[in-house]
Amino acid sequence: QVQLAASGGGLVQAGDSLRLSCAASIGTFSLSRMGWFRQAPGKEREFVAALNWSDGRTYYRDSVKGRFTISRDNAKNAVDLQMNSLKPEDTAIYYCVADPYGNKWVYWGQGARVTVSS
Repeated sequence: QVQLAASGGGLVQAGDSLRLSCAASIGTFSLSRMGWFRQAPGKEREFVAALNWSDGRTYYRDSVKGRFTISRDNAKNAVDLQMNSLKPEDTAIYYCVADPYGNKWVYWGQGARVTVSS
């Protein structure tokens, strides 16, 4: 029943910034964590960032540490991904994900396309 709606993708130049947003419509469900995966053209889907809803702990893949920041909106079931100093290697479709129990990414959004030109 949970649905995830992502927005904020676009076409930018290397060094630019983008902010992705993801709002979760959860009904009577609750979420343990939310996060982002991405899939580049011809590549396998990979983890980008995650946030534990209970304590706010965040996790990032090494290649985005210091450049990307995941944050939550306490008033809503929503997370943002602030992406700074974007590189062509960041080009991918970014998927918002949610985990109701802390053991599996069950819910996936449609994805937001991010293209970074050099």
